Amino acid sequence: MEGKPFVIEDAVASIVRAPLASPFRIATGQHDELANVFLCLRSGDGICGYGEAAVATHITGETVEGTLANLQIAAHALRGSWVDNPKEVCKGFAHAFAGNHAGLAALEMAVLDLFARKQEVPLYQLFAPATGRQPQLSFDTDITIVIGTLDEARSGAKQFAARGFRKFKIKIGKDEDLDLMRILAVWQAAPGSELILDANMGFTADRMLAFLARLEKYQIRPALLEQPVPRTDWQGLAQITAKLAGSGILVCADESVGSLDDAKRAIESQAVSAINIKTMKSGFIEGVEIARLAAANGIRLMLGAMMESSLSITASAHFAAGLGCFDFMDLDTTFFLKGEPAHSPCLNERGHFDLAGAGPGIGVVAKF
Repeated sequence: MEGKPFVIEDAVASIVRAPLASPFRIATGQHDELANVFLCLRSGDGICGYGEAAVATHITGETVEGTLANLQIAAHALRGSWVDNPKEVCKGFAHAFAGNHAGLAALEMAVLDLFARKQEVPLYQLFAPATGRQPQLSFDTDITIVIGTLDEARSGAKQFAARGFRKFKIKIGKDEDLDLMRILAVWQAAPGSELILDANMGFTADRMLAFLARLEKYQIRPALLEQPVPRTDWQGLAQITAKLAGSGILVCADESVGSLDDAKRAIESQAVSAINIKTMKSGFIEGVEIARLAAANGIRLMLGAMMESSLSITASAHFAAGLGCFDFMDLDTTFFLKGEPAHSPCLNERGHFDLAGAGPGIGVVAKF
């Protein structure tokens, strides 16, 4: 990642808020609004690069206030600095953001966006050499059915299916009987769709396997089961993975894998058959290393998101496109916002990403 050097003339971090259409509920908590920290870096010729930190306190323990403070300190340090190798610039801040991965992701995103804009190339081209694969420029995201009532699951599935969505990620883990009914309702509302179940750590291994057996009676078999047990229950993950071997159901680590070391442990212990990479957990630079490791070991990959605007999810789409090794895309949070603070020309209303015509950088128009 080297190119024409430039100076960062100004850097500003601020909180941007946007309402949600309805609460985004999972087994461990919920989002009631988007309250993220945005970073804007500007070069001397007025070109700007943007980053976004999506803080999920109920999942990671990070706070919006702490993230803002860290990014304001970083912004001060970045003013007047030369950039010729964005990867090295980002690595220089990794220690300062220990324990604040969302903040580091925002910094990396902004630096990479500005660098790509200055080189006049789309962001995905910066990631393409990492795996040696052809960029994957066109793909669909799934859509999430959050924890809620049976009627909410049914109506949500009908509405999204009518818009053209064919992949549904159903949040479970609060009430097993209701979860079963909600899954059946989604399946009936969108027959033939691909189903992903995301438990967000809401089960034990034995309860998860028993729940899947109940689903099997209705001839429903999800393509992927995400984080069924608590993040440190490696034995439980391995038990489920071994039991489901050959079934066609992938077992995916999300909360359990936030770093390269976590990914190594998951792979070496044969705990999972898939890993969900989120830039808000690992950042972009370490995320590349996780993807390379997983791909080299036959581990399938999902790309996920926290409660992110179209700025951040489009940056993640570039990340996936350049690496070309992702099987599942979960980049749907913009569809839950009422006041989107950015506009992505690369994403349409039915969840289809097309980066073939992407402009320089992330290619998103900021409204903040």
